[in-house]
Amino acid sequence: MFEGVAEKDQDLLKDETRAYAYLATVMKDGSPQLTPVWFDVAGGLMRVNTAEGRTKCRNMKKRDRVALVIADPHDPFHYLQIRGRVESWTHEGARAHIDGLANKYLGKRVYDGPPDEQRVIFLIRPDGGRGRP
Repeated sequence: MFEGVAEKDQDLLKDETRAYAYLATVMKDGSPQLTPVWFDVAGGLMRVNTAEGRTKCRNMKKRDRVALVIADPHDPFHYLQIRGRVESWTHEGARAHIDGLANKYLGKRVYDGPPDEQRVIFLIRPDGGRGRP
């Protein structure tokens, strides 16, 4: 899935693992901001979906450096740390994407957030990853 990530840690990136990612972004004053997020992987990129106007959304649009920690749902001391850059973001397909993530994480066919909420997909290019057994 990702170059530079050990084979033993690749399972944390698979949909069937249903691992949450903890996304770190940078605030205007340089301080970190951390949020648990749903994610998936496509074409070697991490995909994170959020709503317009949220802090992580504003931060990623203005400052592209991010870090993620993905913890094994069965063993929190087995985790994968990824640093990277926001390569792009799009509104196109974002509603369908959040529905897919709701299915992955909750077993629901449709995300039950506000129907008028503008969703955004952020595409994150990893600089590399490092895991811990």
